[in-house]
Amino acid sequence: MIVNSFGFGGARRVAVAFLVSAIAMASAMPHARAAMVNIVALGASNTAGKGVDASAAWPARLEAMLRAKGYDVAVTNAGISGDDTSRMLARVDTAVPNGTQLVILDKAASNDRDRSVDTNANIAAIVARLNARGIRSIVIADMHGWANNQLQADGIHITAAGHAAVAARLLPLIIAAIGEPARR
Repeated sequence: MIVNSFGFGGARRVAVAFLVSAIAMASAMPHARAAMVNIVALGASNTAGKGVDASAAWPARLEAMLRAKGYDVAVTNAGISGDDTSRMLARVDTAVPNGTQLVILDKAASNDRDRSVDTNANIAAIVARLNARGIRSIVIADMHGWANNQLQADGIHITAAGHAAVAARLLPLIIAAIGEPARR
């Protein structure tokens, strides 16, 4: 048996070989995965999905579409039926948690009109508050138009097909805003 100066013989060589193998394996592993992309949908009833199943609302459909394209993404639905932009402004800091990269904002103009709320001033204030936190935003100015005017019988809330149309229209905008999906 060969004994080295440390008195370990072949055991030391095995340990060194193991250590070299472990380092080689670690360096061959892919780099750490990119963090999940967090998106918040902030709006009123058409964002909340009033009159359709939660899985049919555009935020859920958008998340499914992004995941199908390989994105590690979470789209949080922060829509509240009956909300207007002054209420959204009041809750933006709690509805949009730290770590959010993008907010999709529904103008909720019909609720604002009903209450004589200054939509443009509130949208500008929401966007400015998000920008100050380093969060990008996309504003949906005309939800009915984005839904191809596919409305439920009440003439206000969009149908499941309308939600699908909104998600499809948002998809390329979101991809442009967040970039290519991280390779796994």
